Amino acid sequence: MTDKSKLHAQPRFFICVVPDKTNNTLFIIDSGIAMTKADLVNNLGIHSRFETKEFVKAMVAGVDISRIGQFGVGFYSAYLVAKKVIVTTKHNDDEQYVWESQVDGSFTVTRDTFGENLGRGTKITLFLKEDQHEYLEEHCLKDLINNYPKFISYRISLCVGNTSK
Repeated sequence: MTDKSKLHAQPRFFICVVPDKTNNTLFIIDSGIAMTKADLVNNLGIHSRFETKEFVKAMVAGVDISRIGQFGVGFYSAYLVAKKVIVTTKHNDDEQYVWESQVDGSFTVTRDTFGENLGRGTKITLFLKEDQHEYLEEHCLKDLINNYPKFISYRISLCVGNTSK
């Protein structure tokens, strides 16, 4: 972040949450450093198979999930509300890639040759479960965004009205 030469593809830092009621999807887009293909496999892929299963087992057993980090599944808690997750990411040192996973823990990583060019950053697409539509409502998202900025040093914006992202 301090090396300005690394910021040429996207000089501005942002985090934006975009609900799309028409397609029952929620996008979380940032202009951070993103991940390389190797990062996707090592940080998301390998762990998703094991940690998601452990997390689901704990939920079924009635374990208190208020401390979700104890399972190492902060990202995988997305499967509480989503049936499918796609992570599109563009790191300065690599091509743009798409990591896609279903709730069963299987995943694929492919080079993104057709999607929107991110420049630099990550776009997470959550395909919400049928009973999770509340996470597309502006008031619900505002409550969540206002509750969690203490954990993130950048402002989180709610982008409504433009679902083309």
